[in-house]
Amino acid sequence: MMKIIIATLLTFTVLQAKEYKAVFDCSSSNASYIKSRMWLIGKTMDMIEKKGDKATFVLTLHGGCVPMVSKEYDMIVPDEDVKSIQKAQEYLKNLSQKRGVKVLACAMSLSSNAMEEKEVLPFVSIVPNSFIDTIGYQNDGYALMTFK
Repeated sequence: MMKIIIATLLTFTVLQAKEYKAVFDCSSSNASYIKSRMWLIGKTMDMIEKKGDKATFVLTLHGGCVPMVSKEYDMIVPDEDVKSIQKAQEYLKNLSQKRGVKVLACAMSLSSNAMEEKEVLPFVSIVPNSFIDTIGYQNDGYALMTFK
């Protein structure tokens, strides 16, 4: 009898859990702001998971945001931005490798920032056009969160 009660409670708990799906779209070139947003994504995941819910997040990067995924960002960002980009990359690596956030960089933006695909961090996927991916995630029910 006790097993039935426990199984019922577990089933009820699982059925009550929500999934929060969001695509975070970053085009900002402000290194300090980017760093704060990477931190905020992690904190948001913490809060969702603390409630027993699931966070499924994707991060699309384009425009001025793509230099932060360069292995050699110190060569392409202003000196005053290096520390912020370094910290943003730490947050980003943790989000991707430990938290399961999918990170997508726009190939067109890489090109316009004079970056080659081989310069991109290994956990970042390169997509032809991040707008297409962002639209696709929205069509699949992901909330759009923009960082401009």
